[in-house]
Amino acid sequence: MDSERSRVRFRVEGIVQGVGFRPFVHAAAGRYALSGLVANDDAGVLIEVEGAADAVRRFRRTLEEEAPPLAVIERVSAEPVPVEGIPDAGFTIAASRGTVDGDPACGTGGERVAGGRGALVCPDIATCADCTRELFAPADRRFRYPFINCTNCGPRFTVVRGTPYDRIRTTMAEFTMCPACADEYHDPSDRRFHAQPLCCPACGPTLRLVDSSGAALHGDPLAGAADLLRAGRILAVKGIGGYHLAVDAGNETAVRALRSRKHRPGKPFAVMVPDLPAAERLCEVGPAGRELLTGVRRPIVLLTRREEAPLAAAVAPGRRDLGLLLPYTPLHLLLSAELTGPYVLTSGNVSDEPLAFRDDDAFTRLAGIADAFLSHDRPIHSRTDDSVIRVRAGRAIPVRRARGYAPEPLSLTAPAPRPVLGCGAELKNTFCLAEDRTAVLSPHLGDLENHETLRSFVEGVAHFQRLFGIEPALIAHDPHPEYLSSKYAYDLAEATSAELVGVQHHHAHIASCLADNGMRGPVIGVAFDGLGYGTDGTLWGGEFLIADLCGFRRAAHFVPVPLPGGTAAIREPWRMAVAYLDACGEEYGGREGGPSVRRRHGDRWEKVRAVARSGVNSPLTSSVGRLFDAVAAIVGIRDTVDHEGQAAAELEQCADPSVQGSYAVRIDGGRIDGAELVRSVVDDLRAGTAVGTIAARFHNSLARVIVEVGLRLRETTGITVVALSGGVFQNALLVDRTVPALRRHGFEVLTHRRVPPNDGGISLGQVAVAAALDAAGALGPASS
Repeated sequence: MDSERSRVRFRVEGIVQGVGFRPFVHAAAGRYALSGLVANDDAGVLIEVEGAADAVRRFRRTLEEEAPPLAVIERVSAEPVPVEGIPDAGFTIAASRGTVDGDPACGTGGERVAGGRGALVCPDIATCADCTRELFAPADRRFRYPFINCTNCGPRFTVVRGTPYDRIRTTMAEFTMCPACADEYHDPSDRRFHAQPLCCPACGPTLRLVDSSGAALHGDPLAGAADLLRAGRILAVKGIGGYHLAVDAGNETAVRALRSRKHRPGKPFAVMVPDLPAAERLCEVGPAGRELLTGVRRPIVLLTRREEAPLAAAVAPGRRDLGLLLPYTPLHLLLSAELTGPYVLTSGNVSDEPLAFRDDDAFTRLAGIADAFLSHDRPIHSRTDDSVIRVRAGRAIPVRRARGYAPEPLSLTAPAPRPVLGCGAELKNTFCLAEDRTAVLSPHLGDLENHETLRSFVEGVAHFQRLFGIEPALIAHDPHPEYLSSKYAYDLAEATSAELVGVQHHHAHIASCLADNGMRGPVIGVAFDGLGYGTDGTLWGGEFLIADLCGFRRAAHFVPVPLPGGTAAIREPWRMAVAYLDACGEEYGGREGGPSVRRRHGDRWEKVRAVARSGVNSPLTSSVGRLFDAVAAIVGIRDTVDHEGQAAAELEQCADPSVQGSYAVRIDGGRIDGAELVRSVVDDLRAGTAVGTIAARFHNSLARVIVEVGLRLRETTGITVVALSGGVFQNALLVDRTVPALRRHGFEVLTHRRVPPNDGGISLGQVAVAAALDAAGALGPASS
């Protein structure tokens, strides 16, 4: 009966702190005339409500169905508790609780110290419409204040030091709120209730503009910064997760100067535009692009560039696409309003170094690049780069998962019996921690070949373990013995007695795709990438695996060729042309019959061919990424690269999408002859066929191979699901050709949706495999 009273204690887990969840609970309790309390604690939100039993039931439905838009509810559990029956007790928002005698779990600026998994933390969110209106409203007390925020927007992950998520455990702890901000902070009806980064000009961080020596530049910092950019100067800008380097995107001389100082010869720069109409003047945006550009996450979105786009050629040399992003902080909104036009906004680092995010480090490392610094005194606790999403033909492909997405949790298809750490790969590294069904993937860190990035990796793992309260019993790693992430895994396992789980690189790619799609397999896994350590001691990268989360069988692969000079062949794609043309026979690779790439390298060609044939420092590889490199060099697109994947990306960029033809490729007993494909490329080149046509036929041929091998494997296994993973599947043209063709033949096709197909998704795949093996009893005994 409705008159029957009950009292229930609810535990809500997920992203429920810093997203307006407690005011929402307070309002829901008022709607149903319930008394009780709500409080943050280490694990999420704790609620006790008392009232009519039917009202309590409706309250629970409201919790699960009407939560604030930024909340992600993983689990709601409930237990009855004794009715207190206190008349007019009301409903209160209580102080945050820790796990030790009701005290806060950590002190000022500290990490969690009590046991149990910590509450999940919301990613950093773009400035909301309400705050944007106030930012530009002259009558508002936060008019033109670069740090305006509320419960619905602003910094989260990058300022959090520990949980529960309260101001004292953020980098805002040193800023004491003024009375006006304090009133908003404590008012449950205000949208700034318990907005932890809350501040105003009277009590919050301060913006400053200084030159490269640190001397203050007089006048309004924003107006001064805009003047510097208009004058062709390079500006370091402190963002939400680190420093960026900015320059006028229409100034060819300035953009070239940035390239020179940053040691970034060819990799495209991202461009910030003030609004959506400005984006549409530069690129073909489309519905998917509009949603991404204007959403709460605000990634860099790779879009097809308009031919008439008024930008410096040096912004994205040799590219038909362009990385655009809209302002996502009040500072960017104000700077964009001052400039009105597009400006380059690229990571604040020297090429291959990690993003600078601490002020002293930024001034040291960027002083030789930036002419001035637009900075402020709000500390950043966790470095976080911009996310990158590629959009083509309405399809979104994650390229880099960081700000706006991380550390939002991902769900495993089955609970992990023991907590797991996935250490990731060497390049495009991320790490992943998982407990039960929840996997928390770190932001993109970069290449661990750099000492600073490795240090960031080690510090990040420790921070995540404390922040989320996860102590791994299993440590999953890549079997490559020289990966620094693997060496870290060995050292950590020795120090903690955790169990090591080696997960083959391409199995991890397919497992990542399975986890991304909430599936366990089996699937026909297509793993195409640059390089990965194979079980036979060769370097894989053109693989067809029959796989599920617990294991795999290598069912087909490209015929291996030498990697002449080892890693030198990655920096110099013409070396892969040597290997493939030599595999084609003397008519193609010899002194007389070879294409122009042969003549461009003179005597070096024969020396490299001799090295390849000898096998000295020339391991065998089946890599499709390296096959792309060979073709790019053969058709004259690029002989050397300054960043990983450059030659392949430029081959895709030059392909004519209207071309439908393809080359024949021999498939013999699970071995795919890439050399035959290269022969056809050379024959077309000799016949005078346009490079754009050859590039398109090459892409179409790979799609045809995937379909043909898929059909053969379906016939022998009965598996009808294909999973596409690996860095090669960042190639939108290849995906556009492959996915519809597979579907026309009755396959279900899995592609990446939330994590990148490149090595940025490897750590999730490692975790998914280790958890599945543990659940299957294939590892050591689980802890009791």
